[in-house]
Amino acid sequence: MGKRTLRSCALFALTVLCVGISLPRVTAQQPQQTREGIVTTFAPLVEKVAPGVVTVFTTQTVSRGQTTSSFSDDALRQFFGGRAPQTQGKQTLQGLGSGVIVSPDGYILTANHVVSGAEEIMVGLGNDLRRSKAKKIGTDPGTDVALLKIDENNLPSVNFADSDKARAGDIVLAIGNPFGLRQTVTMGIISAVGRGGMGIVDYENFIQTDAAINMGNSGGALVDAQGRLLGINTAIFTRSGGNQGIGFAIPANLAREVMQSLRDKGRVVRGYIGTSVQTLTPEIADAMKLKGQLSGALVGEVEPNAPASKAGIKTGDVITAVNGKKVNDPRELRLMIGSMAPGTKVQIEVNREGQAKTFDVQLAEMPASAANEDTETSSEEPAQPQRTTVFGGVAITNITEDIRTALNLPKEIQGAVIADIDAESPAAKAGLREGDVIQEVNKQPVKNAKDLVAISKKLKPNEKILMRVYSQGRSGYVALEPK
Repeated sequence: MGKRTLRSCALFALTVLCVGISLPRVTAQQPQQTREGIVTTFAPLVEKVAPGVVTVFTTQTVSRGQTTSSFSDDALRQFFGGRAPQTQGKQTLQGLGSGVIVSPDGYILTANHVVSGAEEIMVGLGNDLRRSKAKKIGTDPGTDVALLKIDENNLPSVNFADSDKARAGDIVLAIGNPFGLRQTVTMGIISAVGRGGMGIVDYENFIQTDAAINMGNSGGALVDAQGRLLGINTAIFTRSGGNQGIGFAIPANLAREVMQSLRDKGRVVRGYIGTSVQTLTPEIADAMKLKGQLSGALVGEVEPNAPASKAGIKTGDVITAVNGKKVNDPRELRLMIGSMAPGTKVQIEVNREGQAKTFDVQLAEMPASAANEDTETSSEEPAQPQRTTVFGGVAITNITEDIRTALNLPKEIQGAVIADIDAESPAAKAGLREGDVIQEVNKQPVKNAKDLVAISKKLKPNEKILMRVYSQGRSGYVALEPK
């Protein structure tokens, strides 16, 4: 549900950029200065760094008419009424991005979205774009990092900076191939560090910069004033599709950790507790009667037999600290747990209905895929959508076999499906939409539409409503005012 917020924002479009950049190994090359200490040119630095920035060419064949998501607008229109557009045939897509040479023997870092789904990857070296076929060593969608390898030696490479020392106000250069223009350099400053909560990837800890980044810059280099790699450019916020001074880069330290794991194991190994968490909003905290709890990660779902479940953590708990370190939001919790090795024992502090509790949790390994392949369907008979008496503007129905298949609902998910919703209703404004499954109302389980109607009739006129809702593959909480 959190990612839905970005989708519905009319003023800002989150644009992921494809960029190619070359960064060579640099010595202590300093920008030229006048006697007064004012920097007059970065040309010597750029001349040393640019050969280590490469262009990444990708080719992919896609079939038209494929359903991209079980929650796509087309899937919902097809099931709840209307026709989905019918297209056929195949299409060859070509992409252009950037990459950074990080070792003389041909290892290249780029953004995962640059090479995701690519059937062929070619790397263009030097000003003449001499092409070399690249092998995909591994990818990590959780951070948007990918590692490539080309069969070349003695290549110019870029040294890593310690991105943990990056500060707002530091001068940075972005090097890449915006709009296919090779070896383009822009300058700016770091606008902020530790940016997250934008729904771009699962593990967000971005460096924000105002250095101009445009289409074609993804996978390119963000370097400091000494020519060291501070980050891999990945995305921008924009209204027009072009640069507007808000760009994001994956920190070099994070990219290096991912690179080492991909190089050694072919995948990224992360700690895992088995919870789905969300932001604790003031409205939800009020509905849960958690006065004074303004931060933390609200547990919306606990996976059976996962470390959190075994330790005693439950849905509705608010995780407030890990090993004594405060957890402000879900992003921080994911970064903390994901950076630890499986098998690590941690102390997790929670707020449970106003009471502080501590649990000892032994981390498991993050599963390769969180997708649930079970397809068992509900035995409920079809029912006509029913209007509730409290959730004004919301039509609900039971989970039938057709609905479970259309929405790809796991077998254990029970509740009432939203079949139609008024865009101006409190429920819609709280973030609910067609296809969401209401699982609980004020901690009372909802197994079907009849349960929801019965519970809604018992709610007091001025009572705040706390709902647990399954949406986009996970469960979470939503708070709203009664009708």
